[in-house]
Amino acid sequence: MEYRQLGGSGLQVPVLSFGTATFGGSGDFFKAWGNTQADEAARMIDICIEAGVNLIDTADIYSQGLSEDILGQAIAGKRDKLLLSTKATFPFGKGPNSQGSSRYRLLRQVEDSLRRLQTDYIDIYHMHGFDGNTPVEETLRTLDDLIQSGKVRYIAASNFSGWHLMKSLAVSEKYGWNRYVAHQVYYSLANREYEWELMPLGIDQKVGAIVWSPLAAGRLGGKFRRSNPVPPESRVAQGGSPIPEEALREDIFYNTIDALDAVAAETGKTVAQVAINWLLQRPTVSSIIIGARNEQQLRQNLDAVGWNLSTEQVRRLDAASEIPTIYPYWHQRQNLTLNPPPSFY
Repeated sequence: MEYRQLGGSGLQVPVLSFGTATFGGSGDFFKAWGNTQADEAARMIDICIEAGVNLIDTADIYSQGLSEDILGQAIAGKRDKLLLSTKATFPFGKGPNSQGSSRYRLLRQVEDSLRRLQTDYIDIYHMHGFDGNTPVEETLRTLDDLIQSGKVRYIAASNFSGWHLMKSLAVSEKYGWNRYVAHQVYYSLANREYEWELMPLGIDQKVGAIVWSPLAAGRLGGKFRRSNPVPPESRVAQGGSPIPEEALREDIFYNTIDALDAVAAETGKTVAQVAINWLLQRPTVSSIIIGARNEQQLRQNLDAVGWNLSTEQVRRLDAASEIPTIYPYWHQRQNLTLNPPPSFY
C-alpha cells in the first residue's frame, strides 16, 4: 500500500481508506448503501489491515450513530493499528441544537462519538459541512481545544466552498490555532468541479483531499451503460445516492463510460478500478475512500492500487470527462500565464 502525507501535516495516510457508511443500514437512505453488521464489519476491517488500509472513515449521522457503534465493536483489540476519522455538523437527534458546529454541540458530539467508537481519541475529526450560523472563530477555537485536550489529533473540513475553507484557514492562522489539514470532497470522473477552485486552493494551502464517492455512488462501477442507465440493484435506483441526477451531464457521462470501458479492456482491470486509479494521479489527493457491501466488493476495490494508468490513458479519460467551466473560471483560463492551472491540464 502506498502512503501519502495528509496535506501539510506530518501524518501519513494510505492512498485508499475504508468508508463505513454501509455499516448498520438504518433508515431508508443508508439501507440502500448496505446493511453490514458487527461480525462482517470485523472481517472487513481485518482485510483492510492486511492490505495496509489503516484509515477508517465514518460519521455520526451514518445510520444515526449505528455505523460508529458497529465500527467500535469491529475494531476491538485493533485500535492501535488504525487511524479513525469521523464527522459532525449535520442533523443528529432532536432539539434546537441538533445540528451545526457550535461549541455546545461539538463538545457533546465528540463525546458521543468517542463512546460509540470505544476509543479515547479521534485521529481526524471532520466538520461534515460548513455551518453558516456559527462564527468560524467559535468552531475553530473549540476544535483547537479538542486537540489540546488529546481527544482529537487532526481536524479537517468536508464539503466546504472555497471561501469557507480559506476563511477558516485564515482565522486559524490569525489566532495560532490548529488548522484544517484535509478536505473531504466529492470528486470523480463523473463530476470534476473540485478542480476549478478547491484543488488550486489545496495546492496553495497544502490541504490534502480525502475523496468520497470516487465511483459517483456506483455510477462508475461498471453496471451503468447507455442501454442500462439505472440498474435496479444500484444505490441510485434505491434512493441512496448523495449525488443528484441533475449534477450529471448525460452526454459527457456516457462518453466517459465509453472511455473507461476501452481503458479497462487495455489494462485488464475493471471499470471501477480504472476510475479510482485515475483519481490517484490527480494533484492534492491524499486518500480515496472506498466502500463495500461485502468482502468481494472490498477486495475488488483494493486492486485499484499497485499499478498506474499510462499518461495517454489518463489524457483520454480527461478528454472524455471534461465539463464546461463556469464563470469566472473560463475567463481566468483565457490567460494561463496569470492563472496557471494544476499541472495535468
